[in-house]
Amino acid sequence: MNRNSDPAPEKLKQAMDQSMNLVRSEMGDAEFKRFSEHIQSELGIKMPPTKKVLLQSRFQKRLRALGMSSYKEYCDYVFSDAGREQERMHLIDVVTTNTTHFFREPKHWDIMNNMVLPELWDRGVGRSSALRIWSAGCSSGEEPYTLGMVLHEWSARCQGFDFTILATDISQKILTEAKRAVYAMDKVADVPMQYKKKYMLKSKDQRLVKMDAMLRNKVSFQRLNFMEDFRLQNRQDIIFCRNVVIYFDRPTQEVLFRKFCENLQPGGYLFIGHSESLSGMTLPIRQVAPTVFQRL
Repeated sequence: MNRNSDPAPEKLKQAMDQSMNLVRSEMGDAEFKRFSEHIQSELGIKMPPTKKVLLQSRFQKRLRALGMSSYKEYCDYVFSDAGREQERMHLIDVVTTNTTHFFREPKHWDIMNNMVLPELWDRGVGRSSALRIWSAGCSSGEEPYTLGMVLHEWSARCQGFDFTILATDISQKILTEAKRAVYAMDKVADVPMQYKKKYMLKSKDQRLVKMDAMLRNKVSFQRLNFMEDFRLQNRQDIIFCRNVVIYFDRPTQEVLFRKFCENLQPGGYLFIGHSESLSGMTLPIRQVAPTVFQRL
């Protein structure tokens, strides 16, 4: 058979040429403006002109998956009736940043063990009813499972202590990953060895670990968009929202922290990231430690 008569190489070449053309193409200012306004209004995430190249690179995978040749075509699809129904969650997954790891910001865990949990325990929180803690913006689950390990260790020291963990994120894809509770060995490098032995199960090839079922059962995962008008079923005793609001503008941050306060028990605690600040905001809280606040 004549090799030149085989259409497969020619089709492959055409597909590669189309992909390369897509990589070299640029998002128009009109499309970027429409995307950025939508992302800020729907997700609260700032998208200034300096983020255009970043947004363009993140959208390339979706364009390839959909077989589209331009950002205008993708933009028209996203804002069509079909796109709003079928593409919205993919757009959220592409835009949101999911950077996290176990025992992130170690000083917070010292404050939890040495100040927050003893104070709440002395007030009876976690005795007659379970202590409620919320990981807001939980990403792939490292933070809520770290909370689970810390709280389970505390329960071993305080007989009768009980807790529940609510973990929320806007991305359904990342929540599915968090529920699996499976992590590569390099992802658990910061976990103390005694915790690894107690709360993690190794795969046969030693490359992966899975959180123990006892710990997984303590965490309830739910999808939640901070930009929506939400109210939790129960007020929380502790809220962790760290390194999430840095992507929002200042007015949006204040509105969000006010919502957190509405969902926090009087006397409860709010933990934020060390790169974040509540300075200048009018909120019913007082600072008790760096980036740790107590509800009035």
